[in-house]
Parts: sequence; structure tokens; C-alpha cells
Amino acid sequence: METLIIKLLFPAILAFCIGILITPLVTYHLYKFKAWKKEGGKTAIGGHVAAEFNRLKGDEETKTPRMGGIVIWGSTFITITVLYLLTLTSDNTFFNDLFFLSRSQTWIPFATLLIGAMFGLLNDFYDIEHGGRGVRLSVRLVLITILSAFIGWWFYAKLGVDSIGIPFGEPLYVGVFLIPFFILLTNALYASGVIDGIDGLSGGVFATIFSAYGGVAFMQSQYDLAAFCLMLTGSILAFLWFNIPPARFWMTETGSMALTLTLAVVVLTTDDLVGGHGIALLPIIGFLLVITVLSNVIQIGYRKLTGKKFFRIAPLHHHFEAIGWPSHKVTMRYWVISMICAVIGLVFTALII
Repeated sequence: METLIIKLLFPAILAFCIGILITPLVTYHLYKFKAWKKEGGKTAIGGHVAAEFNRLKGDEETKTPRMGGIVIWGSTFITITVLYLLTLTSDNTFFNDLFFLSRSQTWIPFATLLIGAMFGLLNDFYDIEHGGRGVRLSVRLVLITILSAFIGWWFYAKLGVDSIGIPFGEPLYVGVFLIPFFILLTNALYASGVIDGIDGLSGGVFATIFSAYGGVAFMQSQYDLAAFCLMLTGSILAFLWFNIPPARFWMTETGSMALTLTLAVVVLTTDDLVGGHGIALLPIIGFLLVITVLSNVIQIGYRKLTGKKFFRIAPLHHHFEAIGWPSHKVTMRYWVISMICAVIGLVFTALII
């Protein structure tokens, strides 16, 4: 039991420390190369000028560096590399027990994290160098669809996953339709990445969600996946240390794309593959991600139907800012709600196992 606890907590602590150590170097280069938008403001999905957003955030976009997500995936990659080197250079079985990168549980989420990070980094680069015009959304969605289709196929064809866990009932057989379902799930979670809109908001929410899924994996005896999720939490907390208002940098796509795509894999891995209910838990643990996406859907749909806005601005966290809430109040309340949802999700997991 002592070794298991160390396996779960040591990588998280190591990732946090590494994240803190590499941040000055990341910060230096982000400011040296002026990694921020040269012109503030953005255009809404409908093609019109996002006037409310530009009023709230337009000036900040030309002052705060982007690509802060490098700290998250960078510290994660370095942590796993350090642990791997320790297993190679030491005869002590203790380090072998600590290493959690395994084909059955963590290879796919780790590979997804890196793929999402690299493509997000490319998008951020174009965003900075080409006047806020990153890689087109349609291109991003095509890439995400291809990646999620391959992962869904792997779970279905190679791992034999053909059902979705239903709490207090028999698993729902979906067969090959697991693949399009996972494509939809991944794209929906990617859409929730717009929660990265206020200093400290996304870091606190994602840290809570991944720690909760680490707890879910632990209760389902997926110890390697639990260690991976908690290590990722440590990396996110290192980023959050410097993203608390006033933010030293923003996460942007290289962080949010990496985290949302990885979360989709973690959700599927904790589902019927092990007789779990990771998918059913997502609306609870990831409640704030769900309402973020829904607020955008409602805003777009209502505007198409009526020509008016339902919210002052979408997503929802910006609406609260627009009606007068200070940004730090929105952030702190989101943190509180996220923690409550995580606890409810863990309690629910304990009841249905």
C-alpha cells in the first residue's frame, strides 16, 4: 500500500516541481519572442464582430503571452522521461513500481496529450504571427475527428469495447457505433476548451477534473491511469501558480487542446473497458465544461431563431463578467463549483462500483 500511495503522489509532486522550475525559461522565451496577438479582439462564430468580448478582453490580448500550456505538457513529458530513465539506470525495483506508462492504460492518453499539444502549438503560432488567424476551425475539427476515430476504432477493434456503462443497470451495447460516439464526445470536449477565458479559470477547473478522474481510476484499480491523471494535475497546478490573476501567460490551444482531447480518452478508458462508468460521470465531474458548451449552443441557436442574444456574451463565464462580476469572483466560484462536482462524482462512483 505504501508503494502504491507513492506511485500515485510522487509523479504529481515531481511534475509540479518541474513545472515551477521550467516556467522562468518558458516565460523568458514567450516575452522575448512577443508571443501575444499583435491586434486585439476577435470575430464571433456567426461572422460578426464580438463587440462585448472585445470590450472585456480586447486590450489584454495584446499584452499577455499565449502558449502557457507548454508548462503543462512540458512538465508532464519531462516527468515521464525522468521516471523512465530511473527505471533504466537503477536496479532498484522501487522505480519500476513507480513507472506508470503502460500499454493497457496510459500509452494512448499520453500520446493524445502530445498530439493535441503539438497541433495546438501550431495553431497558437499562426494566431500570433497572422493577426489572430490561427489554423482554421474546420481544419482543427477534421484533425480531431481523424484522431478520435482512430482511438475509437482501437478501443472497439483491439480492446473489445462495444458498450457504454450505465449506472445501476446493464451496459448499453453500441457495437461499432462506439466510434462515432467517441468522435462526438471528443469534439464536444474540445469545444469546452473555450473555458480558457479568464485568468486562473481553466487551470483550476481542469486540475479538479483530472484529480477526480484519478480518484475514479484508483477506485476501479486502474492504478497506472490514476497516477497519470494525478501527475497531469500536478503539471496543471504548476501552470496555475503563474496563471492566477494577473496571469503571466495564457494556456491557449497548446494547453486546452491537449487537455480536452486527453480527457476524452481518460473518460473512455474509465468506462466499460473495466466495467466502469466514466462517460456517465462526465456530466457530473465535468459539469462546468458541459454548461460552457451548452451556453455557446444556446447563444448561437437563439440568435439564429430570434436575431437576438440569449446571454450578454457566451460562453457563460464571460456573461457573468459582462453583467458586472469581477473576473476573480467568477474564477473562484467556478473553482468551488468544480470541487463540489468532483466530490459528488467520487461519491457517485463509490456507490455504483
